[in-house]
Amino acid sequence: MSIFHLAYHVDDLTRARAFYGGLLGCVEGRSTDTWVDYNFFGHQISLHLGPVFVTANTGKVGDHMVPMPHLGVILPQEDWQKLADHLVSKDVDFTIAPTTRFAGQPGEQSTMFFHDPAGNPIEIKGFADMTGVFAT
Repeated sequence: MSIFHLAYHVDDLTRARAFYGGLLGCVEGRSTDTWVDYNFFGHQISLHLGPVFVTANTGKVGDHMVPMPHLGVILPQEDWQKLADHLVSKDVDFTIAPTTRFAGQPGEQSTMFFHDPAGNPIEIKGFADMTGVFAT
């Protein structure tokens, strides 16, 4: 199994640590005074101080316009629901609140979008049947 790696900018490592480590529960890895690594649900993200992506809601998926670019992860449905409940209980400001899309169709999924403190959009998907991730 491969592990995905993504490095991107944030504007404040203290706020990033509170968000990724505190709110999302990601385990912190190596760091310096200008970057920090996290285990992002089994994948590696590296947050570096610098200018943040410019994003816009230009991606049409189903009935939603989603922020582009964005990063995300796909979780088993039970894990997705647990995270969604946690984020709702913490009053996260969702761009797209936890919802199900493509119900009854190939690729049925739960999704939610929110932003980190630097404004980077994040999508978390949930699949009851992980074999449906690439369904057409």
